[in-house]
Amino acid sequence: MKLQNMFKKTNRRNRSTFSESRPEVPEGLLRKCNKCGAAIIAEDVREGNYICPKCHGYFRVHARRRIEMIADPDTFEEWDEELVTCNPLQFRGYEEKVAALQEKTGLKEAVVTGRAEIEGQPAVIGVCDGRFLMASMGEAVGEKITRAVERATREKLPVILFACSGGARMQEGIVSLMQMAKTSAALKRHSDAGQLYISVLTDPTTGGVTASFAMLGDIILAEPNALIGFAGPRVIEQTIGEKLPKGFQRSEFLLEHGFIDRIVDREEQKAVLGQILKMHAGAPREMVKNQKYGTGISTGNPHPWENTGAESAAYGKVRNAWESVQISRQKERPVGGDYISHLFSDFMELHGDRYYKDDPAIIGGLAYFHGIPVTVIAQAKGKSTKENVEHNFGMPSPDGYRKALRLMKQAEKFGRPVICFVDTPGAFCGLEAEERGQGEAIARNLFELSSLETPILSVIIGEGGSGGALAMAVADEVWMLENSVYSILSPEGFASILWKDSKRADEAAEVMKLTASDLKSLRIIEKIIPEPEDYTEENMGPVCEALESAVSVFLETYCGMGPEELTRKRYQRFREM
Repeated sequence: MKLQNMFKKTNRRNRSTFSESRPEVPEGLLRKCNKCGAAIIAEDVREGNYICPKCHGYFRVHARRRIEMIADPDTFEEWDEELVTCNPLQFRGYEEKVAALQEKTGLKEAVVTGRAEIEGQPAVIGVCDGRFLMASMGEAVGEKITRAVERATREKLPVILFACSGGARMQEGIVSLMQMAKTSAALKRHSDAGQLYISVLTDPTTGGVTASFAMLGDIILAEPNALIGFAGPRVIEQTIGEKLPKGFQRSEFLLEHGFIDRIVDREEQKAVLGQILKMHAGAPREMVKNQKYGTGISTGNPHPWENTGAESAAYGKVRNAWESVQISRQKERPVGGDYISHLFSDFMELHGDRYYKDDPAIIGGLAYFHGIPVTVIAQAKGKSTKENVEHNFGMPSPDGYRKALRLMKQAEKFGRPVICFVDTPGAFCGLEAEERGQGEAIARNLFELSSLETPILSVIIGEGGSGGALAMAVADEVWMLENSVYSILSPEGFASILWKDSKRADEAAEVMKLTASDLKSLRIIEKIIPEPEDYTEENMGPVCEALESAVSVFLETYCGMGPEELTRKRYQRFREM
């Protein structure tokens, strides 16, 4: 017997023995994770929000299961269930393929629409199902989404659409392409009616769906690591002849580049959606008007230190201009994020300018002030060298100003007051900022804020440097903390330009009239908020109490004005300067 034959027989016998002794796994008990390849118990996957317990990768979720996960029990009412495609191009074999998928999935088409409640809040929802021709958008999908949006507009309900799609449906050609325009037009009417649209992007969201309803949300959420893009990765690689970088077109990539507001883990989605819906459930300005005395909105007189001429001595000592400049720059001084956490509740940060980038030098989002939904925006500095680098030392790029403007325009649409915290040495003046239009971005903010039809309050909490500060201070009122400063540029820059000597910065500070008391005398600002000596986060309580009371009075005053009166007074404020 040849040696090789001996080994063949041994292997054959061993394989047979192993096969016979291997226990049988009941069908459907195990699933394979497409991300890590691990075999996992199917029931664990279902109970764990369809997330792999080994690698935390996300499985795709069927439409009806998604609705079960998001909607309150027994609240979903399906709409247009029987709507199906008519094969507009008479594409051979298409009807048979659709019929087979209908039998296999139990769906008539690739999207399920209807009305539901989420955390007690009513909404119209639509959920794409990737099992049905990769949730591609043909005429039936476009029609179902459009009908759902139109009905939501009539009934004044918010819309939530869960996108999961390979894009346009090839078998329906140009008819499929038209669905992009149809769904977008319906959403524009919904938006013009002042109604909310939330888009939730799941894996994958590509092609014509990305280029239509998926990217049009007032608020755009995404699941972690979801593939999101117009052209697919393989198409791009073939076109440019290069390997794409790791993470390209994933949720995290889009967040960094300013195209989505938040990445939300699947187990948190219902709570987050519920919170967003609650924040948009009423008219904030009407809520302010309806507040009763003692519930948080003050109806009393301004603080006793107002208009006494003693504001600068309320806590600390009277300082000269250069001392105030130095104090405004102290790293221990509270920053924008500190005021947000102390004055507001349930802050939900939103990201991105929808064009290029999310600028960490500006943070903003939704929050409650005494139960009133508001939009809060702050120029963000750090408290350490690392944090300052991350926030670009509080110097916003064009992307930051465009993010701020986007959030302000959103606030205008939903009637939310806007509260800004200003703290910047000035707008970033780097090469990239000029390439992306720093001047245009600042100018656009001045242009739009002048007529924004919702109350705007700006509080200068540290440095108020030049146009970079003014871009967030075209407001109904501007307040300053006692040792903050507000000027055309830094004293060092002023001295360099006029006297060719930056060492005369202390002298320049006095000449520039940049302190709070100077600017109150010039009627540039309305209020000075006293602050303690050696002001830090640890002792900012009295400052926040003063701010809280003053903001209450501000909201009560300005939320009672109609849009015409509001914008007229704001125009006149700057017209008189």
